Amino acid sequence: MVIRIHAVVLLVCLLLFCSGPVEAAEEFFAGNNEVIGTMKSYVIKESDSLIELARKYDLGYNEIADANVKMDPFIPDLGATVRVPTFWVLPNHPREREIIINLSELRLYYYPYQDAKFVFTFPIGIGDEGSETPLGTFTIIEKRVNPVWYVPKSIQEERPGFPAQVAPGPDNPLGTHALRLSIGSVLIHGTNKPWGTGRRVSHGCIRLYPEDIPELYQLVPKGTRVVILRQPVKLGLKNGRIYLEVHRGEDVDYYQEAMKLIMVRNLLSRVDKVKLSRVLRQKTGIPEEISR
Repeated sequence: MVIRIHAVVLLVCLLLFCSGPVEAAEEFFAGNNEVIGTMKSYVIKESDSLIELARKYDLGYNEIADANVKMDPFIPDLGATVRVPTFWVLPNHPREREIIINLSELRLYYYPYQDAKFVFTFPIGIGDEGSETPLGTFTIIEKRVNPVWYVPKSIQEERPGFPAQVAPGPDNPLGTHALRLSIGSVLIHGTNKPWGTGRRVSHGCIRLYPEDIPELYQLVPKGTRVVILRQPVKLGLKNGRIYLEVHRGEDVDYYQEAMKLIMVRNLLSRVDKVKLSRVLRQKTGIPEEISR
């Protein structure tokens, strides 16, 4: 047990100060399909962890952990095969020139123009319980490189003696770039704690990996609309086949949510009910085919 604890502590320290090679965020071609990307796999080597692999493949910790629920995320078995879920159903929302943030899956999507055939997507960290990231439609009203962090009063009250502001640098939790939304002090920003990506750990802001935020910053102009929503169940078509993606952790009737999506698109006759039941039960967060 002591050896295991020491290994976990060492891993966290390595994540703090080092980062191995990562795959750049991709622009995925969707065309007329509503499902993007592909499933991948990876064989565990010495010193690997799911946290490191999540960052390597530009996934949030939640995505890779939910796809491999029986695997120890810190010390997976050597030689084990990891499911790498670089595969997503697009949010059930019109493709307009905007950012869509789905809190249920902790992922951001950006369509560069209306009816876009291409989409950019990034994993995110969001607000913790009591400091939830707000739902709604907002706009980006300000963009800043090397932002100063003006510490909210709530945090100063939690941590007496904490400074009122933090200058740019390695101790700044906003990272290197920040996009301010048209609501209170909510930002889309980088982070100096990358292991929080794919987790509910912030005070309401949206965090991206340090290597992802500069790319998003360059892509989106000031005035871009940002839609924040919750969609724990997503349904989409790819080459005529039906896929369902289900995320755990929401207080909803998952069956009813799925049936609404199926019925509104008149797809019930094409759905395999056994597959539907399995996907709703497992909640892997991965698009699963439910066609007959």
